[in-house]
Amino acid sequence: MKERVAHICSLLPPARVYADVGCDHGFMAKYALGHGLCERVYITDIHAGSLKKAETLLRREIAAGRCVPVLCDGLEGVPEPCDFVLIAGMGGEEIVKILQRDGIPARFLLQPMKNAEKVRRFLVGSGAKPERDYTFSEGEGERRRYYDVILGCAAGGGGYSEKEFRFGRDNINGNSPYPFLFQMKEELCKTEERLQGRLGAASREKLRARQLQLEEIISEVEATL
Repeated sequence: MKERVAHICSLLPPARVYADVGCDHGFMAKYALGHGLCERVYITDIHAGSLKKAETLLRREIAAGRCVPVLCDGLEGVPEPCDFVLIAGMGGEEIVKILQRDGIPARFLLQPMKNAEKVRRFLVGSGAKPERDYTFSEGEGERRRYYDVILGCAAGGGGYSEKEFRFGRDNINGNSPYPFLFQMKEELCKTEERLQGRLGAASREKLRARQLQLEEIISEVEATL
């Protein structure tokens, strides 16, 4: 199991009925059922080929009625409300489209591959409560990749600051700082390298502003440690 998938699995809560939207290979649904986290899981995907991979992995669970495959977009074909919905590995804009159309589930775990800020703004603007919102990493050195994850519930939310929207609440507040700090420092190094090159005035000004922003964020997070 890849580090990214294993990390997400470690966050899955107990719930009676799960939905794994965009399930791909079905590893996370397999984990949830195998560890007794849910009674039943709907695995959905818009692509028949991807759904077939998950059906192969979960064939015993499907035969036992504990896993139900649904070829659909988002939750459109799921016949009952789900207590917990997992959407991992999609772009943030696609996640927002699904939640706008199908509603924010009672509990959710969202792992957008990009545009996490748009997901945060939608959730908070809709009254949802992100309970954990941070960055984790997979791999080492040049192969290291960073991912945002948001775990929460549909109601009880409060306000976010602009920095929390942009970077993730737990990252900014120092509750899960280290992968985020590594990410910011890596980006700062790349920005500084680009500033050494030949640039137009507008490009240099934009990069310089980004450099100052990164330095400020790094300083603020380090002050919480």
